[in-house]
Amino acid sequence: MFQPNMFDSGHHHLLDMGHKTPENEMDLIRDDEYESKSGTDIMEAPSGDDQDPNQRPKKKRYHRHTQHQIQEMESFFNECPHPDDKQRKELGRRLGLEPLQVKFWFQNKRTQMKAQHERHENTQLRNENEKLRAENIRYKEALSNATCPNCGGPAAIGEMSFDEQHLRIENARLREEIDRISGIAAKYVGKPMLSYPHLPAAASRSLDLGVGNFGPQTGLAGEVYGAADLLRSVSGPTDADKPVIIELAVAAMEELIRMAQTGEPLWVPSNHENVATEILSEEEYGRTFPRGIGPKPIGLKSEASRESAVVIMNHINLVEILMDVNQWSSVFASIVSRAVTLEVLSTGVAGNYNGALQVMTAEFQVPSPLVPTRENYFVRYCKQHTDGTWAVVDVSLDNLRPASVSRCRRRPSGCLIQELPNGYSKVTWVENVEIDDRAVDSIYKPLVNSGLAFGAKRWVATLDRQCERLASVLANNISAGDVGVISSPEGRKSMLKLAERMVMSFCTGVGASTAHTWTTLSGSGADDVRVMTRKSMDDPGRPPGIVLSAATSFWLPVPPKRVFDFLRDENSRSEWDILSNGGLVQEMAHIANGRDPGNSVSLLRVNSANSSQSNMLILQESSTDSTGSYVIYAPVDIVAMNVVLSGGDPDYVALLPSGFAILPDGPNNPATGIPEVGSGGSLLTVAFQILVDSVPTAKLSLGSVATVNSLIKCTVERIKGAVLGDGA
Repeated sequence: MFQPNMFDSGHHHLLDMGHKTPENEMDLIRDDEYESKSGTDIMEAPSGDDQDPNQRPKKKRYHRHTQHQIQEMESFFNECPHPDDKQRKELGRRLGLEPLQVKFWFQNKRTQMKAQHERHENTQLRNENEKLRAENIRYKEALSNATCPNCGGPAAIGEMSFDEQHLRIENARLREEIDRISGIAAKYVGKPMLSYPHLPAAASRSLDLGVGNFGPQTGLAGEVYGAADLLRSVSGPTDADKPVIIELAVAAMEELIRMAQTGEPLWVPSNHENVATEILSEEEYGRTFPRGIGPKPIGLKSEASRESAVVIMNHINLVEILMDVNQWSSVFASIVSRAVTLEVLSTGVAGNYNGALQVMTAEFQVPSPLVPTRENYFVRYCKQHTDGTWAVVDVSLDNLRPASVSRCRRRPSGCLIQELPNGYSKVTWVENVEIDDRAVDSIYKPLVNSGLAFGAKRWVATLDRQCERLASVLANNISAGDVGVISSPEGRKSMLKLAERMVMSFCTGVGASTAHTWTTLSGSGADDVRVMTRKSMDDPGRPPGIVLSAATSFWLPVPPKRVFDFLRDENSRSEWDILSNGGLVQEMAHIANGRDPGNSVSLLRVNSANSSQSNMLILQESSTDSTGSYVIYAPVDIVAMNVVLSGGDPDYVALLPSGFAILPDGPNNPATGIPEVGSGGSLLTVAFQILVDSVPTAKLSLGSVATVNSLIKCTVERIKGAVLGDGA
C-alpha cells in the first residue's frame, strides 16, 4: 500500500548537494552556460589498477551545451527543478544528452539559484540592520530632548502612579525600564529576524512537532482570503508615537500583573446560575487603574474574565508561541482568524524575548457567520520578572488613530507564565475588553455574554488542548501492535502536520471575517445558508478551480457532547454524510491527541457501493474542550496519503476541508430543564467546501449554488433527525 520510493530521486539530489562545500559548489557552476561532464568523460576515467604511475592524469574535458539545450533545460527547470530518473532520461533523449549530463546541469542550476537567493537575503538583512541603528539613534535623541509641556523642564517619560505617596519611587523605576527598552534595538545585530511588514504576514507557521522547533508551512488560509492585504492596510506607528507606545506598554504590564494576582475587591466571586465565576468590579477597576486606555466610548460595554490552568509545555516554548505571530495564529487557529505583526520595536535581550515589543493587528472570531469578528490594533510586550515569571500583555493603540471608530478595544490583557517542574507551566490568563456586541445574533448572545466565546476560559482551554496535542506527538512509547495506530514517528508527524493545515483552513473560512463576504441565499432566519466563492490557483495545497463554501448555524436542544460524539463516530457517519452514499466507513489509521478520546486524527475509508468512489479516503480531526468541539474532515487521495504516512512532505496534498463546530449555547445549567437557548443545548455550525468547477476562470452557475444549498440543508435535517431521535 505504501509507496516510499515516489520521491527518492528528489531526496537523493538534496543529499548530494548537502555534502558539497561552498568551494565545490562554485566549481560546479561554470559561467551562465552550465558546463557539465559528458557521459563519455565519466566512462573514460581509468581505474586505479589501469593507471600508469608515470603518466600525467588527463585534463578533464567539459562538454558545452548548445543554446537550444540550455533553453530547453531552463524551461523545464522553471516547471520542475527536481526531475526524476524518468524525466531526465526523456529530456536527455530529446536533447541528445546523457541522463547523467542532465542530472549535473540541474544540480548546478539549483546551486546557482541558492547562491543568488542567499546574496539577496544578506542584502535585505544588512538594510534592516542599518534601519534599526538609525531608529535607535532617533529614539535616544527623542528621549534626551523631551520637555514637559507644563513647566518646560526635562520630561520624566513614563510618569505614572497608582497612589500619590509612591509617585517618585514609581517614576524612577519606570524611567529606568523605559530607557532599557529603548536601548534594546542597539543589541539587535546578529539576532534572527522576526516578522516585518514586507514579509508574507500571517503565513501560518505550524508547530513542527518538536519542543522549541517550529517549521514553516505554506498555503495559509489568511492569504487565501486576502487577509494579509486587508490587515496590512493598517499602517504601523509613526516615530512620534513610539515613545508613547513604550510608555503605554510598561503601564499595561504593571496593570496585567495586578489584574492576574489581585482578588477581592477587584474581582468579586459570583455564583451566576449555579456556575462559580469571577466578575470584575468596574468601580474598583476605575479606582485602581485611573489612567487606563482612556474613557470608554459610548456604545461599548466592558467584558472581563480570568482563568488559570497547568499545561504540559515549558515556559520558554509558551513565550515563543505568544511572541511569534505565525505560531500564535496556528496554535489559536479557532480564535485568531487573521494576525499581522506591523512593526517590531524591540526583539528582546540576551537571546530571548525579555523586553520584546511589537505592534500588531489581529482579528478574533467565533466559528460561525452569525457572530461578528473583533478586530484590534495593539502593542504586545513581553517581560521576564525578577521571580522568574514571564508575562505577555496586549493593549489597544486606538488612541493613536483618532479618526478610526473601533468596535472593540483591548484593555491590558494577556497571561502570566510560571515555570513548574517536569516541563509543565502554570498559565494565568486575563481578557479585558470594551466591545460593541449588538450585531451578535440572538442565539449566540448568551454564549458571548457568558465569556465562553471570547473570554479567558476559551483561550486557556484551547492552549491546554494544543499543548496535549504536541505532547502526544512527541510520545515515543507508541505500541506498534494496536490496529490502526501509526507507530512511525515520521508518519505521525507528517499526518498531524497535514491535519493541522486542514483545521486552520477550516477555521479561517467558517467565521464572519471581514476578509470575505457571505451571501445569504434565502429568508432571514438564523439557520439560513450562507455561501461565498473563491478561485483557487497556483496553490499545491488546494485543488485548482472555483470553490464554493456554504455554512449555516442553528440551535439544537441536545448537549454538545452528544452532538460531538455522534458526528465524530465513523459508525454513524452514513446517517448524515450524503456523499458517502450510505457506504460502510472504516477507520484505517488513528493518532490520539490527548487525554480525551475525542481528541484524535483519523484516516477513514469509505467502502461505497459506487465503484467510482472505492478509492476515497477521508482525513478527519476531532477536538474537544470545555468551551467547544470540532469535527473537521477532507477527502484525500490514496497515493498522496501513502507518501504522508511514509513520512513524506504533506504540503502538496490538496485539501478542501468541511466540518462542524459545536459550541455550548451558554453557561451550562441543567437545573432549569427549559427547552430554550441557554439551557444546556448546542450551537452547531455546518460548513462545506466543494469544488464546483476545475477551471478557475469559469463562471459560477446558479445550478451549483442550488445543489450545495440542497446538500447542506439535507445534511442538517439528517443530523437533527438523528440526534433528536436519540434524545427522545
